Amino acid sequence: MKRVIPTSQLLVNDNGRIYHLDLLPEEIADDIILVGDPGRVATVSDKFDRIEIKRSNRELVTHTGYFNGKRVTVLSTGMGTDNIDIVINELDALANIDLKNRVVKDTHRTLNLVRLGTSGALQADIEVGDSYVASRYAVGLDGLAYFYKESSEVIDKEATDDFIKFMDYPSELPRPYVVKSSDALFEKLSEGCYKGITATAPGFYGPQGREVRLSLAHPTINSRLEDFKYGEWKIVNFEMESSALFSLSRMFGHNAMTVCSIVANRVSEKSCKDYHPFIEKLVISTLEKMTK
Repeated sequence: MKRVIPTSQLLVNDNGRIYHLDLLPEEIADDIILVGDPGRVATVSDKFDRIEIKRSNRELVTHTGYFNGKRVTVLSTGMGTDNIDIVINELDALANIDLKNRVVKDTHRTLNLVRLGTSGALQADIEVGDSYVASRYAVGLDGLAYFYKESSEVIDKEATDDFIKFMDYPSELPRPYVVKSSDALFEKLSEGCYKGITATAPGFYGPQGREVRLSLAHPTINSRLEDFKYGEWKIVNFEMESSALFSLSRMFGHNAMTVCSIVANRVSEKSCKDYHPFIEKLVISTLEKMTK
């Protein structure tokens, strides 16, 4: 007999829509672009041939439509791995749970989840502006994956152990973890990009080595991140979502990938104020590659 998921653990609105996303199962496509900024949803959907659904709740904005005849959803997640935890769990529920009867469906639906974001480079040779980073791996400094039993099946133990040893990682911080992105999506979307490991931080300031008024407890972390290498892959950028995206997607049986526009370089201390043209270029390129 199938387990019936309690109402306290899977929240569904009275209209049958999943709680935070405020969506019905049929309102999402298999191919989904994730952006952090709610305002960036329209930047993507403006390129669609037509839009069939627009929905918003809090910072979560969803547009579903067609590009080159293929159905695509673009959805804003807000910032941070905590928001990714909500979004990926609810997207999977829309795809793989009978919301009315609250049981897992017999047939698994696989989603392709592509995050388009902005980030800071951690290698001096990556130029700010018209540069993009495709994430082969994500190293999570957030600890989120460890709350799920299935994380042991998706975390790259060798890479994780190498990272902790190389970094002499402080024991009072959450234990890091390394997760690989989707092979298929990486092959499809990484052309023309710098490729490497993305470091996912649980914050924007201290966790990414920024000092404003508060001092850093571990001020050498950033410089050590620059030097870490796993196989052929270096840590190339810092952001706040990919580790949770990759780990949750792999646990649920979905494909996930991140491509980021480089708006700052943390080594050279350069930044790009008007990065919007580069985001536009990334959006068009990604939509064309996804819908081939």
